Amino acid sequence: MSAVQPLRRGLHLVASRSVATSGPLAANASVQLFARQQRTSSRLPAVGRSLAPRPWGAPALSQQGAVRHYASPSTPLRKTQLYDLHVAHGGKMVPFGGFSMPLQYSDLSHVESHMWTREKASVFDVSHMVQHQLSGPGAMDLLMKVTPSSLDKLKENTSTLSCLLEDGTGGIVDDCVITRRSGDTFYFVTNAGRRDEDLAFLEAEISAYKATHGPDSLKWEILEDRGLIALQGPQAASVLQAVAVDTDLSTLYFGNCREIHLTLPGGEQTAEPLLVSRTGYTGEDGFEISIPTAKDASLPQKVTELLLADPAKVRLAGLAARDSLRLEAGMCLYGSDISTSQTPPGASLGWVVGKDRRDPAAKPFNGAASIRPQLASPAKTLSQRRVGFTVEKGPPAREGAFLVDLNDESRTPIGVITSGLPSPSLGGTNIAMGYVKNGMHKKGTEVGVVVRNKVRKAVVTAMPWVESKFYRPKA
Repeated sequence: MSAVQPLRRGLHLVASRSVATSGPLAANASVQLFARQQRTSSRLPAVGRSLAPRPWGAPALSQQGAVRHYASPSTPLRKTQLYDLHVAHGGKMVPFGGFSMPLQYSDLSHVESHMWTREKASVFDVSHMVQHQLSGPGAMDLLMKVTPSSLDKLKENTSTLSCLLEDGTGGIVDDCVITRRSGDTFYFVTNAGRRDEDLAFLEAEISAYKATHGPDSLKWEILEDRGLIALQGPQAASVLQAVAVDTDLSTLYFGNCREIHLTLPGGEQTAEPLLVSRTGYTGEDGFEISIPTAKDASLPQKVTELLLADPAKVRLAGLAARDSLRLEAGMCLYGSDISTSQTPPGASLGWVVGKDRRDPAAKPFNGAASIRPQLASPAKTLSQRRVGFTVEKGPPAREGAFLVDLNDESRTPIGVITSGLPSPSLGGTNIAMGYVKNGMHKKGTEVGVVVRNKVRKAVVTAMPWVESKFYRPKA
């Protein structure tokens, strides 16, 4: 692949490992999101655990109402370089991925912020995510072992969405965006909530590689000194172009990146170039901007304030808007929609597997023995599929709601919702994604979803619900 596909971490956002795997928007919607993340109980599971078996492969499948914890109240929270800016702008700070992050801001409600992003432009702080650089003569080899993507086909300064995969099972350790910066240098971004697991996974894989190929075969850096923000929305390009130095953003297409200097309010240029990637997690045109701090620790705040200079065009946006925007765009959230319980094919992420890597004779990657048969014969090898649903009017189907056959009075589960909410862009229409058993996954199929102990109708719907606006070359 030569560009990031229309799905992010998230790519924030599932498939079974094999057939044998058992198997109008309310004003307080952002509060509901917060509650889903923060509700505490000794009976509720931590990340990666559930109260019940996972017959449908959901990352956190359990009784309806169980939640996934992003951070325990007793866990010391980290702060991004923009924490003080968030507080100054009325950010409602909540624990997320081990960081204190803004849920929303005092100037806009969740729905207003969501629609502002769709119509104008918003800045999101994503500095909690983990930025990596892997270089050396073995970098390509190592990454093509731990991911299924054809990274050798990537041109310099182009990116692809991919997945880190468990050896043997092919379970998704994390989703990530990988950029080839030069022949043997790669930049990639992983999820904050998977930091400990990802670092342990990469450390083990890199150590094993070095043991065979020598200590100089790889150099792995975690770029802790860099901030990361996302500028998203239809006015994002014009806002960034107005302050960019000697660059034409009309030639920077989706899935590509370049280093850019910006002109600060005093007329001086940024001390170091910023790495600007045309990508995002909203379905809108936009950019992710990696900001170095080696020469100026305040540069992330300066750049953010620069982009916010015209409040008629750009506002800050938080986690609540980010969640609803990514769901409308059909993008997965790790821990809700994907996990190590799934491989890419049943998660509807089979496209991350390079076409040349599907051949049984091709060089293997982690989980290839499981994943290749699933791609070749999904009807025979997958027990479930990740699909979208449009749910009838009423309370929305939230994470953990079971799916049932409308003709089965026993309400035997045939799947589970992994993400769901009323869509701001669609006037409050209830949308959701989740897993349903193979054969019930086709577009237009009607199923039942159990919400507040009542069965309500849901229809399998193609994703995304809102057309993606990625900036690509004209045909």
